[in-house]
Amino acid sequence: MLSVAEALSRILTYTLPLPTETVPLTQAVGRVLREDIRADRDFPPFDRVTMDGIAIRYEAFAGGQRTFPIIGTQFAGQPLFTLTTPDECLEVMTGAVLPDGTDTVIRYEDITVANGVATIAIDEIQAGQNVHRQATDRQAGELLLPAGTRLRPTEIAVLASVGKPTVAVSALPRIALISTGDELVGVDETPLLHQIRGSNTYMLYAALQTLGIEASLNHLPDDQAKMTAGLATILQKNDLLILSGGVSAGMADFVPGVMMDLGVRERFHKIAQRPGKPLWFGTTDAGKVVFGLPGNPVSTTMCLYRYLLPFLHASMGCQSEYTRFATLAEPVTFKPALTYFLPVKLISQPDGSQLAQPLPGSGSGDYANLIDADGFLELPAEQSDFKAGEVFLILTFS
Repeated sequence: MLSVAEALSRILTYTLPLPTETVPLTQAVGRVLREDIRADRDFPPFDRVTMDGIAIRYEAFAGGQRTFPIIGTQFAGQPLFTLTTPDECLEVMTGAVLPDGTDTVIRYEDITVANGVATIAIDEIQAGQNVHRQATDRQAGELLLPAGTRLRPTEIAVLASVGKPTVAVSALPRIALISTGDELVGVDETPLLHQIRGSNTYMLYAALQTLGIEASLNHLPDDQAKMTAGLATILQKNDLLILSGGVSAGMADFVPGVMMDLGVRERFHKIAQRPGKPLWFGTTDAGKVVFGLPGNPVSTTMCLYRYLLPFLHASMGCQSEYTRFATLAEPVTFKPALTYFLPVKLISQPDGSQLAQPLPGSGSGDYANLIDADGFLELPAEQSDFKAGEVFLILTFS
């Protein structure tokens, strides 16, 4: 069996060759940027007032002046006003350009205003206070977002601020999610005693939506002929197939054989890990990719975060965010020579680190246990006794 690292390395050699497409900014969240975005002007583009109050020339205050006649008001969005006389002031509003001839803003809370005159009521002010200076954040032409950035709402705001009504992003793969098994019924059905509602594909669907991907939902029975016919049609229409179930060693686990019959070449089957040992992975000569995920819910979830999301990130041109660590809160013993993905609850520490509290649950079928978990702590195969205080990689659900 492959190790976890070997399996991921092999998976990442078969990323999908996704082209670039241009989409409206309003449809770009979750997508991966395929162009560098640079500042079209300074950030901020002018000396910006950060508090409502008055703008003065600091040298007047330093010379002992405390009372300033108000000669006008500079509102946000108005063209630049000029203060020509240093012993006067202008009222200014947050977001406005700092009037020419002024350099310091005193907020309303620190002044009194009567009969058109502002009187400073505090003894100390700093030259340049309450002013956000031009270009202190970014300079015109500076790189803001490199290609490969996954676009969150904050990046969408940046794109809007530099005048990008459309943006070049990675095209989305066509993905089919397929559940297998006669024990599964729809979420809108009442299961019999021997049945359960299918949930894995809905979890996978939700995870794909965070990347801006809409996938089709499919179900196939434990019938080899029907599975072959169904998968042949689905494979023809999609770039990526993600199956849940049917990949272990049971009498009804037809997926590996059916995939071979359909021309999908097995790249590996089984990884030295728990949960998720039976993971199956294959590709076609045309570059299509198939993940056969174990059907147990915890196994499916772990394989999503450890293998499927990194594969999709790499295919779309962005790096997977798999670099976080957490500290084990209590000792754990796991004897098999397998990488153990332990469900944990994360507890933030004063120093910014994360403490991982084990939530072993009842095995790979205990989906309810994941409600209390924040992720999986990855415990290496070459170790069997894991001490409290040791630090390990963490797969988080957010």
